[in-house]
Amino acid sequence: MKEFKHILFPVDLSETNEKIVPFVQAMAEKFDSTIHLLFVARVLNYFSGIYVPDVSIISFENSIVKGAEKKLGEFENQHFSNHQATRGSVVSGDAAEEIMNYIKFNKIDLVIMGTHGRKGLDKVLFGSVAERVVKTAPVPVMVVNPYKTDLG
Repeated sequence: MKEFKHILFPVDLSETNEKIVPFVQAMAEKFDSTIHLLFVARVLNYFSGIYVPDVSIISFENSIVKGAEKKLGEFENQHFSNHQATRGSVVSGDAAEEIMNYIKFNKIDLVIMGTHGRKGLDKVLFGSVAERVVKTAPVPVMVVNPYKTDLG
């Protein structure tokens, strides 16, 4: 059986992530894995086209990254404090692209992520990060719908 020694759990730091934690914990325990938590902050450079000063955009993005680092640390402490090997990272960019980069550069064996289950216009406007990751990832991806999950 394949060993999953490095598990990537991309998070958006919303309340839905908590529903996926038990799946990540179970797989990490089973395979004695390192858990990699990744938050991708969206880049806002598309606002520079509407005369928002670059300095304002960069300052705002830096604030987002610093806030996300703090929140990710809290999330890690709350849900993975008993797990010895956990790494948290915050990067900026397109979520699906940065997840792919992280998989490649950190030798990830398995991705476990949630889906928001968007439909219709929401899906067209925002796309599906999970769908893009499933279609392009070079490793297995376990996708959990937090709204349909019954852990009881």
